[in-house]
Amino acid sequence: MMHSLIKTLDKVIRFKTAQAHCDIPCKIYDPATAQLAALSCVRLMDLIKEVEDKGALAVADYAQIARLVGEKESASTEVKDAIRIIWGDYFKAPQFEQVPSAHNLTHSIMLQASKCKQGIDRAEGEKLVALVNEFAEAFWLTKGVPTYRASCPYPPMLDIVYPDLKG
Repeated sequence: MMHSLIKTLDKVIRFKTAQAHCDIPCKIYDPATAQLAALSCVRLMDLIKEVEDKGALAVADYAQIARLVGEKESASTEVKDAIRIIWGDYFKAPQFEQVPSAHNLTHSIMLQASKCKQGIDRAEGEKLVALVNEFAEAFWLTKGVPTYRASCPYPPMLDIVYPDLKG
C-alpha cells in the first residue's frame, strides 16, 4: 500500500531522482563505467557523422542529431563523474605513490571529456578512450591485477584495457 501511495504521489509531484556513488567506503570501484562511457562518446560521434553524410537533411534528421548530441554530452559527463569518484574516493596516499601521475592524468581526462562535449571530432573521442584506458591500467596496478588490451566486441571496436582476473 505504501508503495502505491508513493508511486501516485510521484506522478503528481515528480520527485527528483538522486544518483550517487555512496560516501560509505564500500571499496567497490571499477573504471569500466568510464571506459564504456568513453566508447559510447566515440560511437555517438560516429552516428552523428553518419547522419551528416546523408547530405540533405530532413527535420527528423535534425531531431536525431539533437538526441545524439545530448547522449554524447551525457556520456562525456559520465566519464568525468566515474573518474572523479575513483580519483577522489579510492585513490589515497599509497595509490598516489604507485601512480604519481594520477592527478595529472585525472585532470587530462576532465579536459578531454570537456572537448568531447564541445565537439564531434572522433579523434578527440579516441584520445578520451586512450586516457581512460591509461587510468584503468593505473587503477588495476594499484589493485595488483594485471591487465591486457583487446578490441571491444561492439562499435566503435576500439582497444580497451581489461583486468586479467584469471590469474
